[in-house]
Amino acid sequence: MTAPLLLAAHGTRDPAGPRVLDRIAAAVAERAGVAVHVAYVDVIGPTLADALRELDGPVVAVPAFLAAGYHVRTDLPAQLAAAGRSGDVTTTAPLGPAPELAAAMLDRLTAAGWHPAAEVVFAAAGSSDPRALADVRAAARLLGLRCGRALRPSYVSTATPLTAQVCAAPSAADQIIAPYLLAPGLFHRKLSGLPVRAVAEPIGAHPGVVDLVVRRYREGLADSFTARFSSAAARKSHSR
Repeated sequence: MTAPLLLAAHGTRDPAGPRVLDRIAAAVAERAGVAVHVAYVDVIGPTLADALRELDGPVVAVPAFLAAGYHVRTDLPAQLAAAGRSGDVTTTAPLGPAPELAAAMLDRLTAAGWHPAAEVVFAAAGSSDPRALADVRAAARLLGLRCGRALRPSYVSTATPLTAQVCAAPSAADQIIAPYLLAPGLFHRKLSGLPVRAVAEPIGAHPGVVDLVVRRYREGLADSFTARFSSAAARKSHSR
Protein backbone atom coordinates (compact mmCIF):
# COMPACT_ATOMS: atom_id res chain seq x y z
CA MET A 1 0.00 0.00 0.00
CA THR A 2 1.30 3.48 -0.89
CA ALA A 3 -0.17 6.95 -0.49
CA PRO A 4 0.98 10.42 -1.47
CA LEU A 5 2.84 12.40 1.17
CA LEU A 6 1.61 15.86 2.09
CA LEU A 7 4.33 17.93 3.77
CA ALA A 8 2.45 20.52 5.82
CA ALA A 9 4.54 23.53 6.85
CA HIS A 10 3.85 26.84 8.57
CA GLY A 11 4.69 29.23 5.75
CA THR A 12 6.84 32.35 5.49
CA ARG A 13 7.01 35.32 3.15
CA ASP A 14 10.76 34.86 2.94
CA PRO A 15 11.23 33.14 -0.46
CA ALA A 16 14.10 31.09 0.96
CA GLY A 17 11.67 29.20 3.22
CA PRO A 18 9.57 27.57 0.48
CA ARG A 19 12.75 26.73 -1.42
CA VAL A 20 13.95 24.71 1.58
CA LEU A 21 10.62 22.84 1.75
CA ASP A 22 10.76 22.15 -1.98
CA ARG A 23 14.28 20.71 -1.64
CA ILE A 24 13.17 18.49 1.23
CA ALA A 25 10.13 17.34 -0.76
CA ALA A 26 12.21 16.51 -3.84
CA ALA A 27 14.75 14.55 -1.80
CA VAL A 28 12.02 12.63 0.06
CA ALA A 29 10.26 11.79 -3.21
CA GLU A 30 13.48 10.37 -4.62
CA ARG A 31 14.37 8.49 -1.43
CA ALA A 32 10.92 6.99 -0.76
CA GLY A 33 9.68 6.67 -4.33
CA VAL A 34 6.45 8.47 -3.48
CA ALA A 35 4.69 11.61 -4.69
CA VAL A 36 5.33 14.48 -2.27
CA HIS A 37 3.25 17.66 -2.15
CA VAL A 38 3.94 20.76 -0.05
CA ALA A 39 1.19 22.86 1.56
CA TYR A 40 1.10 25.59 4.19
CA VAL A 41 -1.19 26.09 7.17
CA ASP A 42 -0.54 29.84 7.40
CA VAL A 43 0.87 32.95 5.66
CA ILE A 44 1.20 31.61 2.10
CA GLY A 45 -0.27 29.00 -0.25
CA PRO A 46 -0.94 26.47 -1.47
CA THR A 47 -3.17 25.75 1.49
CA LEU A 48 -3.96 22.24 2.66
CA ALA A 49 -7.32 22.48 0.91
CA ASP A 50 -5.60 23.53 -2.33
CA ALA A 51 -3.22 20.58 -2.20
CA LEU A 52 -5.85 18.03 -1.20
CA ARG A 53 -8.05 18.94 -4.16
CA GLU A 54 -5.31 17.40 -6.31
CA LEU A 55 -5.01 14.21 -4.22
CA ASP A 56 -7.44 11.31 -4.24
CA GLY A 57 -7.67 8.48 -1.77
CA PRO A 58 -5.58 7.96 1.36
CA VAL A 59 -2.94 10.62 2.09
CA VAL A 60 -0.22 10.73 4.74
CA ALA A 61 0.33 14.25 6.10
CA VAL A 62 3.67 14.94 7.77
CA PRO A 63 3.66 18.19 9.79
CA ALA A 64 6.96 19.96 9.04
CA PHE A 65 7.01 21.47 12.52
CA LEU A 66 9.67 21.08 15.20
CA ALA A 67 7.19 20.85 18.10
CA ALA A 68 3.55 19.94 18.63
CA GLY A 69 2.12 23.41 19.15
CA TYR A 70 -1.13 25.07 18.09
CA HIS A 71 -0.67 24.59 14.36
CA VAL A 72 -0.06 20.84 14.74
CA ARG A 73 -2.69 20.03 17.36
CA THR A 74 -5.46 22.48 16.39
CA ASP A 75 -4.96 24.29 13.10
CA LEU A 76 -3.94 21.32 10.97
CA PRO A 77 -6.84 19.03 12.07
CA ALA A 78 -9.31 21.91 11.66
CA GLN A 79 -8.14 22.60 8.12
CA LEU A 80 -8.36 18.91 7.21
CA ALA A 81 -11.88 18.80 8.60
CA ALA A 82 -12.86 21.95 6.70
CA ALA A 83 -11.55 20.34 3.51
CA GLY A 84 -13.70 17.26 4.22
CA ARG A 85 -10.65 15.02 4.42
CA SER A 86 -10.42 14.02 8.08
CA GLY A 87 -11.36 10.45 7.18
CA ASP A 88 -8.71 9.65 4.62
CA VAL A 89 -5.72 11.73 5.73
CA THR A 90 -3.43 10.16 8.33
CA THR A 91 -1.43 12.80 10.19
CA THR A 92 1.90 11.74 11.66
CA ALA A 93 3.82 13.16 14.59
CA PRO A 94 5.62 16.43 13.80
CA LEU A 95 9.27 16.33 12.84
CA GLY A 96 10.59 17.31 16.23
CA PRO A 97 11.91 16.47 18.61
CA ALA A 98 13.99 13.72 17.00
CA PRO A 99 17.59 12.44 17.01
CA GLU A 100 17.90 13.20 13.30
CA LEU A 101 17.33 16.88 13.99
CA ALA A 102 19.95 16.95 16.73
CA ALA A 103 22.48 15.39 14.36
CA ALA A 104 21.63 17.98 11.69
CA MET A 105 21.97 20.83 14.19
CA LEU A 106 25.39 19.60 15.27
CA ASP A 107 26.50 19.62 11.63
CA ARG A 108 25.24 23.20 11.27
CA LEU A 109 27.03 24.20 14.47
CA THR A 110 30.28 22.61 13.31
CA ALA A 111 30.05 24.47 10.01
CA ALA A 112 29.61 27.71 11.99
CA GLY A 113 32.84 27.10 13.90
CA TRP A 114 31.65 25.20 16.97
CA HIS A 115 34.14 23.18 19.01
CA PRO A 116 33.56 21.25 22.26
CA ALA A 117 34.70 24.17 24.43
CA ALA A 118 32.41 26.73 22.78
CA GLU A 119 29.24 27.97 24.50
CA VAL A 120 26.10 26.94 22.64
CA VAL A 121 22.82 28.88 22.86
CA PHE A 122 19.87 26.76 21.81
CA ALA A 123 17.34 29.13 20.19
CA ALA A 124 13.78 28.12 19.25
CA ALA A 125 10.92 30.15 17.80
CA GLY A 126 8.86 30.18 21.00
CA SER A 127 5.30 29.21 21.90
CA SER A 128 2.68 29.75 24.60
CA ASP A 129 1.75 26.05 24.45
CA PRO A 130 3.27 24.05 27.35
CA ARG A 131 3.40 20.88 25.25
CA ALA A 132 5.32 22.64 22.51
CA LEU A 133 7.77 24.01 25.07
CA ALA A 134 8.22 20.49 26.46
CA ASP A 135 9.11 19.33 22.95
CA VAL A 136 11.68 22.13 22.67
CA ARG A 137 13.26 21.14 25.98
CA ALA A 138 13.49 17.56 24.72
CA ALA A 139 15.15 18.80 21.53
CA ALA A 140 17.67 20.81 23.58
CA ARG A 141 18.50 17.71 25.60
CA LEU A 142 19.11 15.71 22.42
CA LEU A 143 21.50 18.33 21.06
CA GLY A 144 23.14 18.67 24.47
CA LEU A 145 23.96 14.98 24.48
CA ARG A 146 25.81 15.46 21.19
CA CYS A 147 27.58 18.60 22.39
CA GLY A 148 28.60 17.01 25.67
CA ARG A 149 26.81 19.52 27.91
CA ALA A 150 23.36 20.34 29.18
CA LEU A 151 21.56 22.94 27.06
CA ARG A 152 18.70 25.12 28.24
CA PRO A 153 16.49 26.39 25.42
CA SER A 154 15.95 30.08 24.76
CA TYR A 155 13.31 31.63 22.51
CA VAL A 156 13.20 34.29 19.83
CA SER A 157 9.75 35.39 21.03
CA THR A 158 6.72 34.49 23.19
CA ALA A 159 8.47 32.27 25.77
CA THR A 160 11.30 32.90 28.21
CA PRO A 161 14.19 33.20 28.48
CA LEU A 162 14.46 35.28 25.33
CA THR A 163 17.52 34.54 23.22
CA ALA A 164 18.24 38.26 22.99
CA GLN A 165 18.49 38.42 26.79
CA VAL A 166 20.67 35.31 27.01
CA CYS A 167 22.98 36.82 24.41
CA ALA A 168 23.20 40.21 26.15
CA ALA A 169 25.76 39.00 28.70
CA PRO A 170 29.42 40.07 28.45
CA SER A 171 30.27 36.50 27.35
CA ALA A 172 28.03 36.79 24.26
CA ALA A 173 31.03 37.37 22.01
CA ASP A 174 32.01 33.74 22.63
CA GLN A 175 28.55 32.25 22.08
CA ILE A 176 27.38 30.27 19.06
CA ILE A 177 23.64 30.13 18.47
CA ALA A 178 22.08 26.82 17.43
CA PRO A 179 18.76 27.76 15.77
CA TYR A 180 16.01 25.22 16.26
CA LEU A 181 14.47 26.45 13.02
CA LEU A 182 13.74 24.47 9.89
CA ALA A 183 14.09 27.25 7.33
CA PRO A 184 15.27 30.86 6.97
CA GLY A 185 12.89 33.65 7.81
CA LEU A 186 12.21 36.44 10.28
CA PHE A 187 13.34 34.50 13.35
CA HIS A 188 16.70 33.56 11.85
CA ARG A 189 17.26 37.16 10.76
CA LYS A 190 16.61 38.29 14.33
CA LEU A 191 19.16 35.80 15.63
CA SER A 192 21.68 36.92 13.05
CA GLY A 193 21.52 40.45 14.48
CA LEU A 194 22.61 39.42 17.97
CA PRO A 195 26.15 40.24 19.23
CA VAL A 196 27.45 36.66 19.26
CA ARG A 197 30.45 34.97 17.69
CA ALA A 198 28.35 33.03 15.17
CA VAL A 199 24.83 31.93 14.30
CA ALA A 200 24.50 28.52 12.70
CA GLU A 201 22.32 28.06 9.64
CA PRO A 202 18.76 26.70 10.04
CA ILE A 203 18.40 22.93 9.94
CA GLY A 204 17.24 23.12 6.31
CA ALA A 205 17.24 20.28 3.79
CA HIS A 206 19.83 18.28 5.71
CA PRO A 207 20.00 14.55 4.82
CA GLY A 208 18.92 13.79 8.37
CA VAL A 209 15.72 15.76 7.83
CA VAL A 210 15.05 13.76 4.67
CA ASP A 211 15.56 10.55 6.65
CA LEU A 212 13.21 11.80 9.35
CA VAL A 213 10.42 12.74 6.92
CA VAL A 214 10.70 9.33 5.28
CA ARG A 215 10.53 7.68 8.72
CA ARG A 216 7.47 9.69 9.71
CA TYR A 217 5.82 8.87 6.38
CA ARG A 218 6.39 5.13 6.77
CA GLU A 219 5.05 5.26 10.33
CA GLY A 220 1.98 7.10 9.06
CA LEU A 221 1.54 4.62 6.24
CA ALA A 222 1.58 1.74 8.73
CA ASP A 223 -0.95 3.54 10.93
CA SER A 224 -3.17 4.20 7.92
CA PHE A 225 -3.08 0.55 6.87
CA THR A 226 -3.87 -0.60 10.42
CA ALA A 227 -6.79 1.82 10.71
CA ARG A 228 -8.24 0.83 7.34
CA PHE A 229 -7.85 -2.88 8.11
CA SER A 230 -9.50 -2.48 11.53
CA SER A 231 -12.34 -0.46 10.02
CA ALA A 232 -12.95 -3.08 7.33
CA ALA A 233 -12.89 -5.87 9.91
CA ALA A 234 -15.36 -4.00 12.10
CA ARG A 235 -17.74 -3.48 9.17
CA LYS A 236 -17.51 -7.16 8.25
CA SER A 237 -18.22 -8.23 11.83
CA HIS A 238 -21.15 -5.83 12.10
CA SER A 239 -22.73 -7.14 8.88
CA ARG A 240 -22.88 -10.72 10.15
